[in-house]
Amino acid sequence: MVSLLIIPAAAVAVTLIFASFLDVRERRVPFRTWYPMLAIGLPFTAFFYILLIQGGEVSAVLQLLVMSALFSSLFYLFARFHLFGGADAWALIFLTALVPAFPVIPLLGIPPLGFFPFTALINAVVINLLTPIGILLYNVRNGSRAPFPYMLLGFPVDGDHISESYGFVMEDITEEGGMLCRRFVGIRESLSAMARGEGRVYTLDMRRRPDDYVRERELYRRAGRVWISYGVPFIVPIAFGFITALLVGDLIFGLMKVVLGGYL
Repeated sequence: MVSLLIIPAAAVAVTLIFASFLDVRERRVPFRTWYPMLAIGLPFTAFFYILLIQGGEVSAVLQLLVMSALFSSLFYLFARFHLFGGADAWALIFLTALVPAFPVIPLLGIPPLGFFPFTALINAVVINLLTPIGILLYNVRNGSRAPFPYMLLGFPVDGDHISESYGFVMEDITEEGGMLCRRFVGIRESLSAMARGEGRVYTLDMRRRPDDYVRERELYRRAGRVWISYGVPFIVPIAFGFITALLVGDLIFGLMKVVLGGYL
């Protein structure tokens, strides 16, 4: 019965990979990107629920529906408060709706919760957390220096061509008495600005609306090198998280099994 979800899972996997390429290349994923995935997956997911009900598993259906509603609401709120991009939120909402349970038993087995979207999200977060290590190594190799934790979160780019990169500007650069004053934007300050949807300079906005950022571009040009956050869209780790959840299972649960051994 669960194998019915293989078709929706395959449709989601292919769509997430395609959406990742779009987001990396164009920094936008049109909503129509999800239409084929939904058209293919929804009938199989609906049939999956119908078979569960016919088999007397009404409580299981209710549990999956409640969990899906809660997770989807959470993802929507994350996007509403600018903690996720819109495409990231829709990707998570739709994969939650289409693949609520494990279609097959992954290499590490099915974790205790057994709710597939949770495992996909956890894996995406784990994969995303590995990115700062790579950024740190990149900065060390290039001799770039900044206070902790900025070495983990971004890297300097040429101020003259900053709009050609992807990311948020991590420095606040101003002019006082003909002299440049610069400081790194505090993490709490940056998160507050992100939640409000304001106050941060996005390099893509500078490229799309150059007339709105004439002053900033001049300051960045004079600054020489300007630190920006890395610009890998979260939909990329979502895609990897989904695929690893499907094939390998819950990475955190697998690590716990290794560490705790027979206690799990």
